[in-house]
Amino acid sequence: MAIRVIISGGGTGGHIFPAVAIANALKRIDPNAEILFVGANGRMEMEKVPAAGYKIIGLDIQGFQRKSIWKNILLPFKIVKSVLKSRSIIKTFKPNAVVGVGGYASGPLLYAAEQLGIPYLIQEQNSYAGITNKKLGKNARKICVAFEGMEKFFPADKIMLTGNPIRKESVNVFGRREEAALKLNLSPTKKTVLVTGGSLGAGTLNKSIIAGLNKFIEADVQLIWQTGKYYYQDIKEKLQEKAHENIKVMEFLPNMDLAYAVSDVIISRAGAGTIAELCVIAKPVILVPSPNVAEDHQTKNAMALVKSNAAILVKDIDAETDLVSTALKLVLDESQSKPLSENIKKLALPNADEVIANEVIKIASPLQGI
Repeated sequence: MAIRVIISGGGTGGHIFPAVAIANALKRIDPNAEILFVGANGRMEMEKVPAAGYKIIGLDIQGFQRKSIWKNILLPFKIVKSVLKSRSIIKTFKPNAVVGVGGYASGPLLYAAEQLGIPYLIQEQNSYAGITNKKLGKNARKICVAFEGMEKFFPADKIMLTGNPIRKESVNVFGRREEAALKLNLSPTKKTVLVTGGSLGAGTLNKSIIAGLNKFIEADVQLIWQTGKYYYQDIKEKLQEKAHENIKVMEFLPNMDLAYAVSDVIISRAGAGTIAELCVIAKPVILVPSPNVAEDHQTKNAMALVKSNAAILVKDIDAETDLVSTALKLVLDESQSKPLSENIKKLALPNADEVIANEVIKIASPLQGI
């Protein structure tokens, strides 16, 4: 009989991509597996999950709004309503196991599973666990983590170091430098820096690159600059008089594998999913953690690499003055860049999706008449 699994969570690509990767791995292991996603209405999973070929049901749930306390007035009612709807979803779908990947919908669904005696697994992507996952971790069957030292948040006997699931197509970079350079209209022999702030972009990274753009041109170092859609037009207008063959400005990188393949140094935010990809790619990395995330977990993610001499950290507040000079020094100094590349590679866990999928199958139990 085919296994039935509910995967809950979302809100950002950092939660959705791992969730879909786990679902795909489950289908590879058991093609007859039945998988249902539960997300938050109005969030990007409601679009991305169906595009990946899976059915999703939305909960009317939000997170705690730190910047606007009055917006939290209805939150307790939404949580209760979401737990009740989650119970109904579980009773209708009858899963053998439930997976929580983080995000607003994950908490109510896992809590309902706990109430109904359905075994559940938590996939904790960050090096610092949030309040909801810490609470739900006490009764989880398994907690799959991406960083060492997670015993301070979860019962040690339930933790399994699996890494974060990654998009395999994005890390297909080895031996492709010349091909990538040709497709991106770059020279394969010049040093190249990639700057990426994700699909939406990162204001600090963009300001930092604008401030130091002439330094790249003077050093004859190529730059692949992914601005994000919010910033692209403004940056293009500002650069009209500074157009240069070494500078490639893009709103979005549809083929991350090409950008990764031709790069010698990568500048990025420190989301857990991005870090998982960077470890597999094994290029020297400069991380600029976003200060605008819950519990400052991007800084904690970055520090987990810095402690292993596997990345350089530049604080958001220092980026405008320090980022470009740090990047140029790194890309032109092999004695500094080579150890970073070697050390980050040691942290790679490229098969996380299948390892987690197998754990889901292990915890799955026959239905108990819910």
